This record gives sequence, structure tokens and C-alpha cells, in this order.
Amino acid sequence: MTVFKPTRMARAPYASDPYNARGRAIPQPTTSERSPFQRDKDRIIHSSAFRRLKGKTQVFVAHEGDYYRTRLTHSIEVSQIARSIARVLGLDEDLAECLALAHDLGHPPFGHAGEDALSKAMAAYGGFDHNAQTLRIVTHLESRYAEFDGLNLTWETLEGIAKHNGPVVTREADYKTLPWALRAIPDYQALELHTFAGPEAQVAAISDDIAYINHDIDDGLRAGLFSVDDIRDVPFVGEAFADVDRRYPDISSDRKIHEAVRDMIGHMVADVLSETRRRLEKHDPQSPDDIRHMPEAVCDFSEAFREKERPLREFLMTRMYRHYLVNRMMAQASRVVGELFELFIADPSVLPTELQAGCAGPHALETARVVSDYIASMTDNFAIAEHRKLFTATAYLGG
Repeated sequence: MTVFKPTRMARAPYASDPYNARGRAIPQPTTSERSPFQRDKDRIIHSSAFRRLKGKTQVFVAHEGDYYRTRLTHSIEVSQIARSIARVLGLDEDLAECLALAHDLGHPPFGHAGEDALSKAMAAYGGFDHNAQTLRIVTHLESRYAEFDGLNLTWETLEGIAKHNGPVVTREADYKTLPWALRAIPDYQALELHTFAGPEAQVAAISDDIAYINHDIDDGLRAGLFSVDDIRDVPFVGEAFADVDRRYPDISSDRKIHEAVRDMIGHMVADVLSETRRRLEKHDPQSPDDIRHMPEAVCDFSEAFREKERPLREFLMTRMYRHYLVNRMMAQASRVVGELFELFIADPSVLPTELQAGCAGPHALETARVVSDYIASMTDNFAIAEHRKLFTATAYLGG
């Protein structure tokens, strides 16, 4: 019997080289067992913030059901897509996977509703931004190692996290407008925030788009927020379901949804690969820095697909993200975050003992940032439990 052995693409000249990386804030020797990017990935997986992603959801609150995707399952799915794309393009798979696994570490509980509520509460204290919070976690808040705070990740990983959505500023003079959590990082300007990220970071970012669009379709269908018939009028999605109907006319609804989502992911990956190859041929980069200084992102959807994607995003916004059941749930989530913040900043003595040392009295800047870090670290269910303890008079009184 012939055994098929898949071949790995040769490393591209513009791929990030783990053995020629720009290093860590605290120098550490490279071991023979793991490359620096593999070590970064392992540190992220073993971090407390990564484990807590299992209790943070994107659209639904954790207790609404055990099927819906959490930040953890989403991050794993993003990493699988990112690794596949990186392999085909000859990039460093470990760095792409590492950045995919890290990209949501800074999200507070309750998805975007939680972030909006925390941003509003922190408006007078420097604001809140989940990407900046991710950097704060990996450079400061994780406290596992004897020799340093944070995870002491490589420059390439920190850069990829910082520029997950592209250049953060349009010019170096705009650095003063950055979120405080980003400016609090030592030597943050060395991350070259006015350029694009390296190729692996761009792969992780586009993989995030591919994963969440398709998985929100899947979750929305299974939650009953809309039906297959409702979404058939959306061109890209309708084509996928029509093709599945043609190939498998007698399969169950659940299998039909799975096959259609699977096909849509495959089509989106193929489009990204085609468009990325076109841009690589156009600009002919010979190093990761050439990628960073290109006038456009190297890894992206084609304009033709962007046109197809717009009606899909509009459908999800109207029929899922603004669905009245989701709105009700998120209104409650916003209230939980807002009320916790107001109580903690007015009376930091009710914070856990180990956090009180970093506070400077009610409504102080230092106190606000401790409170922000604490709330951002919470899972959905922990935030609900904290709110119940603090705002239900009998929770601690035997009632």
C-alpha cells in the first residue's frame, strides 16, 4: 500500500526566523528542544489568562449553554486555520499559532458588551483596549516566573499582538494617543507601531476573521436566532448551502450546517491564499521587514470576496448581534461590569487583599487600573458570582 507523505513548503525568505529573532526583554538562552517561538506558544498555553478563556464567551454568556463557542475554543480554531495558511505560504507555523492563541487574552467577560462597559468606566482613567490589555498581561500581569513579570516573550510575538489589527498609529508622532496599557510597556516604541506586522501576525489576524464569521453563523443557527432559510439570501452563504444540498440531499440539518460552514472556511482560506500570493508577487518581499514596510497588508481577502462578505456581516449584525435576546443578555452583562467597577473604585477595601496594595484610595488613577485589570481577568460566571455576592444583601448573610 502506498503511504501518502505530505510535504512541507520550504521556508520563504520573508518568513520570520526564530533563530534570528530580535530577542526578549530579559535575555534567555535558546534550547535545542524548542525554538523561541515554540517557547512563546508554550508560555501562552500555560498562562492563567489562557485558561480563563474557557469561561469567556463572544456572543453568548457562558451559562447560556455548553455548546456555544468560548474564547478558548475560538482561539484554538483560529490557531488551526493560521497554522494551515502559514504552512502553505512557507511561514513560521509556530509563530502564527502562537499569535492566534494569544490574540484574545485581554478580552474582559461578556464579549464586546463587557469591553464597551469597561471602556466607558475607564474613560476618565486612560480607557480600556483589549489588545493593549493582552500586552499588559504578557508583559506584566502574569506572575509565574521567578526572574521576571509577564511571560518575557520575543519581540516578534509582542509586535504581532500589538498590531493584530494592523498599524496602531499612522506616524510615530501619534504615539501619545495610544492606550495607557500599551504605553505602560517598557520601550513600547520599539514595537514599530506605525508599520504593518510581520507575515505570521497578519496570517493570525485574517484567520481570526475567518473563524469568527463562520462560527458565529454556526452558533446563531444552532441557537435559533435565525434559520438556514433566513440566511440563504446572503450570496456567499446561500451558495454554500445550495452546494451542500446538491451533494448531500438527505443529510440531517445539523450535518448540513457543519458541511456548509466547513466549505465556507475552505473558500475563504483559498481566497486569502490567492490574494496573498498575488500581493507577494507584486511586491516581491525578501524579508519580514519588507512585509512590514509594504504599502498594504500582504495577507488579506480579495476585493471580490470583500464585496461578497459585506452582506454577510450586515446580516449577522442585524439578525444576531442585535437580536433582542442577545441585546437583553448583553444589557445585563454591561450592568454587571459597570456596577462592579463603580463599587470597587469607590471602596477598594472590598477588593481581594492582594490587590489592595496597588490601590491609592477611592477614585484614584492607580485604583482604577487595578480594578480594570481585575474585572478584565474575570470569566463570565465569576463576574456574575462576584456581582451576586456584592449586590445581593443576603449572599454572605445566610439568606
